Amino acid sequence: MNRAIGLAPLTALELPHVELVSVAAEAGYDCVGLRLVPVAGQPYCHSLDAGAIERRLQDTGVRVLDVEVFRLEAATDVTAFEPALAAAQRLGASEILVHGADANAGRLVDTFAKLCELASRHKLNANLEPMPWVDVSNAATARRILDAAGKDNSALLVDAIHFFRAGDRFEDLSGARLRYAQLCDAPAERPADMQEIIRQARSDRMFPGEGGLDLKGLLATLPTDLPLSLEIPVARKLPPPERARLALSAKREFLASL
Repeated sequence: MNRAIGLAPLTALELPHVELVSVAAEAGYDCVGLRLVPVAGQPYCHSLDAGAIERRLQDTGVRVLDVEVFRLEAATDVTAFEPALAAAQRLGASEILVHGADANAGRLVDTFAKLCELASRHKLNANLEPMPWVDVSNAATARRILDAAGKDNSALLVDAIHFFRAGDRFEDLSGARLRYAQLCDAPAERPADMQEIIRQARSDRMFPGEGGLDLKGLLATLPTDLPLSLEIPVARKLPPPERARLALSAKREFLASL
């Protein structure tokens, strides 16, 4: 399989952007994701030095795959994302990661469509990622939003842990527009408590092959050339370079075992 492999920022969220690029390059990744829009309640908000990032990208040959996190809430004004979108374009990203956190489906469709239009001006694609604890909680809901918005530069983003925790089925992906996916592993059993689901997703995932998720079935459903971003924040106290290296090594071993 000839697919690009990216290092997602959540795998080493403590690293400033330039250092994340360096770690990705040293470990052997093709691309990297950058968190330019912080998530409320989560640690680390790194300042943006686009020039320094550009130079490190040029020096290492790593490219930027996606920029996150564009969270759409009831009061979201998408024009506030303009600086982040402009930075994403400058750094060569092709994708942005979007969360839908508005219970009003009609308003969310409208907001998402406006974000897609703004992203299009920067040659970016908007990827809607379902998560069990937000309003767009599963693949079916995400696809309804995507269909209603009707934007050519929109896509569904599958994250392995969210996919299985939401109870999604492989057939839910049939015919879906996909531009990249996020890969990790986790215990097969779905926690009964939503706070535990959130905790695992944010800070206690597993490297591919270590857990019980049906990653084999998921990868068989996804296009064989679909880029994969390794989003694997682990609970083990490992230095970021080792975390990145182990994630990529585990992914390679897992794919080789299929």
